[in-house]
Amino acid sequence: MPLPLLLFDCDGTLVDSEPLLAEEMAIGLNSVGLPFASTDYLGEFRGARFRRIVAELQQRYGDVDTDQLASMEHSMRASLANRLANELQAIPGARESLEVLSNYPSAVVSNGPESKIHTALHATGIADYFGQRLFSGYTANCWKPEPCLHLHAASIMGFAASECIAIDDALVGVRAALQAGMTVIHLNRYPDAETTPEGAIMISNMYQLPAVVERITHEKWQVLAPQHSTEK
Repeated sequence: MPLPLLLFDCDGTLVDSEPLLAEEMAIGLNSVGLPFASTDYLGEFRGARFRRIVAELQQRYGDVDTDQLASMEHSMRASLANRLANELQAIPGARESLEVLSNYPSAVVSNGPESKIHTALHATGIADYFGQRLFSGYTANCWKPEPCLHLHAASIMGFAASECIAIDDALVGVRAALQAGMTVIHLNRYPDAETTPEGAIMISNMYQLPAVVERITHEKWQVLAPQHSTEK
């Protein structure tokens, strides 16, 4: 039996973009009169689609002109892209895990725009692990926490949901993958503040990922994970 497909979230799972994203969101949203602190993203809205955040804030604080919102979003994304290209770091252990698991089929599944995914992966030097196997909510026109983005990625890659392992740090992504019927690993870097949903497997850092994936592969699919070679 072939190895399962690994579906990686991007922000907060592979790359440490969320602090930068939260700061730029706060600057942009406050500029149009929508009160927002970077801690709001990291606490309440982590992993959520930007326009869902805007919609929720408008319900709380009142509507903002659509042209003003569009201009703000364009400026915010341009500033974020510049910061990602120059400041972004990989999540500790992500590159090492990708190296060990390089024999597995894999893809990235993200709520973010495809251009942002490309920028993040290239800036951190891990783009080569995925090539063009990048699935954006904006391209598929469906976003986590709905299961459709994971199912879309699996289908394009030629896998059933039951043949996939999804790795995500955000609860919206964990719940989406669980609803899709996938095996789910929750990268819970804040275990004191966040509870891993029932049915998901928790790890607290990416260094733990290879051993967990290989154990699941053996137990669930009765496949011995291929030994990774370090020879160049």
